[in-house]
Amino acid sequence: MENKIKVRFAPSPTGPFHIGGARSALFNWLVAKHTGGTFLVRIEDTDLARSSRESEENIKEAMKWLGLNWDEGIDVGGDNGPYRQTERLDIYKKEVQRLIDEGKAYYCYCTEEELQKEREEQLAEGKTPVYGGHCRHLTPEQVEEYKKEGRKPVVRLVVPTDKVYAFDDMVRGHVEFQSSGVGDFIIMKSDGIPVYNFAVVIDDALMGVTDVIRAEEHLSNTPRQLAIYEALGYKVPRFGHISLILGSDHKKMSKRHGATSVQAYRDMGYLPDAMVNYLALLGWAPKGEQELFTREELIKEFSMDRVSSNDAVFDIEKLNWINFQYMKKLTAPELLDFVMPFLEKAGYVTLPLSDEKRDWLEKVVWYVRDHLYFGQQVVENVKPFFEEPAPVEDAEIKAIIDAEDSHKILAAYAEALKALPEFNEDSIKKCFKAVMKETGIKGKAAFEPVRIALTGQTQGPGLYTMIELLGLEETEKRLNRF
Repeated sequence: MENKIKVRFAPSPTGPFHIGGARSALFNWLVAKHTGGTFLVRIEDTDLARSSRESEENIKEAMKWLGLNWDEGIDVGGDNGPYRQTERLDIYKKEVQRLIDEGKAYYCYCTEEELQKEREEQLAEGKTPVYGGHCRHLTPEQVEEYKKEGRKPVVRLVVPTDKVYAFDDMVRGHVEFQSSGVGDFIIMKSDGIPVYNFAVVIDDALMGVTDVIRAEEHLSNTPRQLAIYEALGYKVPRFGHISLILGSDHKKMSKRHGATSVQAYRDMGYLPDAMVNYLALLGWAPKGEQELFTREELIKEFSMDRVSSNDAVFDIEKLNWINFQYMKKLTAPELLDFVMPFLEKAGYVTLPLSDEKRDWLEKVVWYVRDHLYFGQQVVENVKPFFEEPAPVEDAEIKAIIDAEDSHKILAAYAEALKALPEFNEDSIKKCFKAVMKETGIKGKAAFEPVRIALTGQTQGPGLYTMIELLGLEETEKRLNRF
């Protein structure tokens, strides 16, 4: 019986959780869910200078927010821990020693200056710079001499010079690398910390990972990792290298394209289900034309054979459209709860709310919902209900409001509204029609001045609903200002 699929996500906690990392985590999670396999999460923190627990917490929090819960690893435990590389140093040292004892690795005492000189000479001759193997066959006397000089050795792997490292990539097909372009590379630094390629192979092998699905930038690491698998006698997993995420200008996504971290999108008010839906479409092509997927549908449909090797382009308009569709599925109470933090931050509401205030707020937020692509936009859209419009400065708008007919309609409407027996959308609408008939001012000439007086704008959602939500007193006050 074939072993169950086990995939992993192994982030380095060196900064906020990037959209690219989230997409890699999602693809692994979907493969695990689709196949009934295991999704493992561990932390690669051997970059001691840049790694931080704060960043680790940010990554875990973002993954939980996205709903990418893991079956084994950091925090949840399992049979293959510990799940932080800095807590596994003894394991790596033991495997390094085994390779040295078997003659598959050796101590290298070359200084950075000597290595730089070798690189420059090789480049001058038009060769690919690789380590020439100077320390591969040192005599005990040479070793003693280097030790006396106080040189701290690194450990290098013995790499065959005439080997082809080949594998079938789930995304890219058959891939080959010549070992001559690899050279004897470092597997452990002089401070006893393993390099990334060494630690990752040991972790994947000892944790039983069957499929390594990761970003394309790791493709060039694969020949080194295959050399380590071979030297240690470990079973090689299947590899799948997913394409980069590019900005709209088809360059590697960076801050100039807008937000790059999951936390930033969360803070702007994107829904986790919408984010998951969008990220799944970055590089994966569903069978039909469908673009909106529930998690269950994604799990059922997803497979690595429909993941493209072409670069994915991050399209904020597409994300906004998808998020808009998800926001429209929220009920009025759900929508208010979702945008409440933004209303609080803007100083528009203070909790706790009375039932009456909550009921009114629900109606206000529901009124603007067709203009909300993400939660943060609620502040600008509900502003007219909390702040009087600023003095009109736009020349075109000023011309409209200064027209004689505008003054006439505003005065007539303000007066007519006061006489209404009940103040609701229907009576407000009938009242407006009556005023238009009475004054002879119709269409834009009637509507625009009223909207400008109430909001400072010439366009917006339904005017009658807005007037009902503003209330008679506030509406009358704003109309009379002009």
